Amino acid sequence: MTRLMRIEKWCLWGHVLSMAFGLAGLLWVMPHPEILQYLPAGPVLYRWSMAGGGVIYILLGATAVSLYAYRELGLKALLTFLVPAIAISLSSELSGTSTGFPFGDYTYLNGLGYKIAGLVPFTIPLSWFYLGISSYLLARGGLMNRVSSVWRQGAAIAVGALLLMSWDFVLDPAMSQTAMPFWYWHQPGAFFGMPYENFAGWFFTGMIFMAVAATFWRRNEQVQGLTRRRLTLPLVMYLANFAFAMFMSMGGGIFTPILLGLIVGAIPAIVCWLLAPDKTDASLETATASQAKVPIVEMAATPAAASK
Repeated sequence: MTRLMRIEKWCLWGHVLSMAFGLAGLLWVMPHPEILQYLPAGPVLYRWSMAGGGVIYILLGATAVSLYAYRELGLKALLTFLVPAIAISLSSELSGTSTGFPFGDYTYLNGLGYKIAGLVPFTIPLSWFYLGISSYLLARGGLMNRVSSVWRQGAAIAVGALLLMSWDFVLDPAMSQTAMPFWYWHQPGAFFGMPYENFAGWFFTGMIFMAVAATFWRRNEQVQGLTRRRLTLPLVMYLANFAFAMFMSMGGGIFTPILLGLIVGAIPAIVCWLLAPDKTDASLETATASQAKVPIVEMAATPAAASK
C-alpha cells in the first residue's frame, strides 16, 4: 500500500506540473516563440507539449484518482463509479458530436489523443471520471457524513453535478475560444461562444452517473466517514483543474465565467471540504460511541476504561 501511495503522489504532482507546463507553453511561449532559443531543448519540449501534453496530464490525473479511490474506498467502489462515469459520459459525448444532443453542435480538434469512432478523444471520458468522482466525494463529504438520508443523498448528487458543471463554466471558453482551441462550436452560443444547453448537458450527464454510483455505494461501508483528510486529494484535484481553466481563460481575456465558476464551483468545493468532519471530530465520535457501550458500573470500577 505504501508503494501505491507513493505512485499516487507522483501521479498527482505530475498531473499538476504537466498542467503548469502546458500553461507556460500556451500562454507564454506561443505568443513569444523567440523565447525557445534561450531554453535548453526548447523547440523539442514545446513540440512535445503541444502534441501530447493534454493526453499526459489527463492520464496522470485519472491514474492518481484511481489509485486514491482504490486505496481509500476499495476496488468495488472504484469500479462502480469508473465504469458508469466512462460509459455514460462517452455516450453523451458521442451523441453530442454526432447529433448535437445534449451539449450542442461541436467538434473536437487535435491535441487530446486518439478519437473514439473518429469523434471523441479517449481522454475525455477519463476527465469526466476523475473530476466527476472528485466533485461527488466533496459533495458527499460535506452533506452526508453526519446525517444520511434519501434527501441528503439526492442533494449530494445534485451538488456534485453542479461542481462538475461549474468547472466547465471556466474550462469551455478557455479551450474553445483562445489561440489554440481543442474543440469548436459549429453554432457559437450566447455564453462566451457556448450554448446554454451545454450546461444542462453537463449537469444531467454528471448527475446520472453519480446517481448510478450512489446506488451501488449505498451499502458500502468504505465510502462512509469521509473526513477532511480523506477528501484532501479530491479537493486538490478539483482546485488544480479549476486553476488550470482559470488561467487559460484569463490568458484569453475571458473573466465573467471565472467569477461564475468561483461562486458555484471552487468556493462550494472548499465549503464542502470544511463541512466534512476533521480527524479529531471523527475520533471523538468513535470514542464517545465506544464509551456508550461500556456499562456504567464497569466504568466506575475501572477508571482507566473511561479514558479509552
